[in-house]
Amino acid sequence: MPVLSDLVSHCDERTRRSAFEDAPGACNGLQLANDGRVTRIGAAVDAGVLPFRQAVAAGIDFLIVHHGMYWDMPRPLTGPAYDRVATLIRGNCALYSSHLPLDAHPEIGNNALLARQLELNPVRGFMPNPGGDIGVICASSESRAALRRRLESHYTRVIAIEYGPDRPGEIALCSGSGNSALRELTGSGVTTLVTGELREEHFNLAQETGLNLYLCGHYATEVHAVQALAAELAAKFGLPWEFIATDNPL
Repeated sequence: MPVLSDLVSHCDERTRRSAFEDAPGACNGLQLANDGRVTRIGAAVDAGVLPFRQAVAAGIDFLIVHHGMYWDMPRPLTGPAYDRVATLIRGNCALYSSHLPLDAHPEIGNNALLARQLELNPVRGFMPNPGGDIGVICASSESRAALRRRLESHYTRVIAIEYGPDRPGEIALCSGSGNSALRELTGSGVTTLVTGELREEHFNLAQETGLNLYLCGHYATEVHAVQALAAELAAKFGLPWEFIATDNPL
């Protein structure tokens, strides 16, 4: 039977965890241990008491998440913070979190998988990090209308803000929040961005500077990498896995 340390070592190596600079609260890697045994792998986008309860009920004892549970730490382990930790410990469920390493990975990262989903070819990265570029820029010969239709075939809610060229030539992809991505793209000549969410003032920016912006949901654009890592891990160690979905519309 695989042991916890084997799975953690594989995840650390596969995601190149130590190479990335991330927000301090990301706390990438093993966030909570179990008794050392692993029989079933799970994947979820967010740490939270409800997905934790779903995972425990499903018999999962190694859960991979994209957004871990320490973003607003340190704070007292009371209320919801206590419930999260207690749910995992009582259920003997280890928690592994990977944020920017799973956005940036060139094979199983959110942006690489988003490019594959949209049948786009990455030509270079952007949003540099010591571990690697977080976002990707893809070549495209299609119209923005074709891009919008393709997005709408995969995502239940697509907000399209179209003030850029009808045939953009290049399309930037940034899963989750695209606020930093827009800063990186300013003056680069790339006029089209597919992302999860933006701030309200970016509508005016799109009008004034001629941008195409496509918002598909922070959660929805970040379901890909945790599932890919879990599936890969399950195959390597001969274990079952499942995705713990939530109804997060944001």
